[in-house]
Formats: sequence, C-alpha cells, structure tokens
Amino acid sequence: MSEADTILVATDFSEHARHAVDRAALLARETGSLLTLMHVLPGGALDELRLWLGEGHASEQRLHDNARERLHELAEALRSKWQIDPRTVHTIGAAVDDVLIEASTLDAGLMVVGARGAGFLRHLVLGSTAERLLRRTLRPVLVVRRPPEAGYRRVLLALDFSAWSAAAATLARKVAPDARPVLFHAFQVPFEGRLHFAGVDVATIEQYRAEARERAGQRLEGFARTLGLADGSWETCVVEGEAPRMILEQAQQRDCDLIVLGKHGTSVTEDLLLGSVTRQVLAEAAVDVLVSTQPDS
Repeated sequence: MSEADTILVATDFSEHARHAVDRAALLARETGSLLTLMHVLPGGALDELRLWLGEGHASEQRLHDNARERLHELAEALRSKWQIDPRTVHTIGAAVDDVLIEASTLDAGLMVVGARGAGFLRHLVLGSTAERLLRRTLRPVLVVRRPPEAGYRRVLLALDFSAWSAAAATLARKVAPDARPVLFHAFQVPFEGRLHFAGVDVATIEQYRAEARERAGQRLEGFARTLGLADGSWETCVVEGEAPRMILEQAQQRDCDLIVLGKHGTSVTEDLLLGSVTRQVLAEAAVDVLVSTQPDS
C-alpha cells in the first residue's frame, strides 16, 4: 500500500465488521493510504418494506437517516482512535455489486471485509457471496477475523510456486511490511498408495519424499532471494500433507496473525470460482486471511 492507494472497507455495523473497519483504519495509518468506509442499505429489503408500508413511508427515511448517522459516528470514532480522516459512502442496492462498483470508481488497492456480519457479510466466507466477490474482482481482499491491536507481526505466506505465488508475496509485503514472513509450502508424494500397490519399495518412496522436501526448501530459499528478503528476517516451512490442513496447522503452531495466499494455484484453472485450498482456508482459519486475486504477470 502507498499514499496513492485507497482502502475500501465495507461495514454492516456488526461486531465482526467493526474488526474489519479497525484493521482497515490501522492499515491506512501505517501505509498513508486513503480510507473509504462504506455501508450498503439492502435494496431488496427496502422494496419489501415498501410493499408492507407503502411508498414514501416515514420508516424508510428513518432507516436512511439512522444508517448515515451510524456511519458518521463510526468515521468520527476512527478519526479519534487512529488519527485518520476516512471518507464515507452510503448506498442502496445489492451489497456486493455496490462494493465492487465503488472499488472500481476509487481504483481501490485493497478491499477489507469482516468474516461474519449481521447482514450480507454473515455468509461472506462460507457462502456464495464470497465466491461472487472474489470471482468478480481483480483487487485483493482482506478477510478480518480478529480485532487489531497492532500491525501484523508474523505472516504465513502459502506458496505453491504457481503464477499466483509471486503476486501474493508482493501483496503481503505491502499489507504487512514489518511482519516476519514464514515461507510455506506443502507437498505430497503423488500416487503414493498406488505406488505401494504397484510394488514400489518403501526405500524408493522415502527417497522421493526426501528429495521433494529438499527441492521445495531450495525453491523457497530462491524465492526469498528474489523478494530481496534480508538474511535472518524470514523462515521456511516445508511440510508433507494436504495444503489447507497444513496451512491452518502451521499458522496456529507458528503464532501467525495473517495468512496470505493466491485465489487459485497449480491445482485449479482460472475459470473456477475459487481455488479449493483458498476456499477451505477462508472457511476455517482462526486468523485474518489476505487473498491475492490475480496472478503475477
């Protein structure tokens, strides 16, 4: 992030959305980015209200006034707490559509949302809303679970050496420039069960396993050099197993407060809504997750 970037954070005034708002404000202060605070009043719910109460009912205006007042109060709280001056946007419509339109208008460098919420954010991670958001944007998305106390300290950067890895690493350095990166890779022995069944001896399989681990470690070290990371400022983690489970386990064991990964990877094609690894990590992570939504060019 830089002074030229804008961070767009969506809120429905829930507790989880407030975590996202505070994290976005902290990032804006740390990076000198501009912050836009956005609330969308669901148009479908308003249409239903009009059917019950009729057009132009006073309750509808009170809903608008209340939303604007809460947005203003939230912006004032951010000014006081984080010493920033956020811009506010209040719209009526479909939340995901309006957020994406506003992000495009602002050319936002980052979109920030809460992991749960009272309205459209409630199913952001586990339901179709997340897939729609990530499918339709080329902008990175930060999903926030924890209330921020400081900048990110330790980042697990999940790498599969696909075109998505370099972009995810660049994004991680922008969002968490002072964090210690853990360069992570999970590998598996292809067709191990079938190899045993086919009579391949255990020693040969173990040799392949050791070679795969060593190659991955070497590639991670080369990746760190490409990124220009200083000696001693990073660490590698190579484990065997299914990537989603290993990512979640290592993030917990190594006390990481942010997981960064690409939208897809080597195992999926771009026309899928969301890579299976990314989807599972988003659904089950106990910490914030930053998704890079486009591969390295």
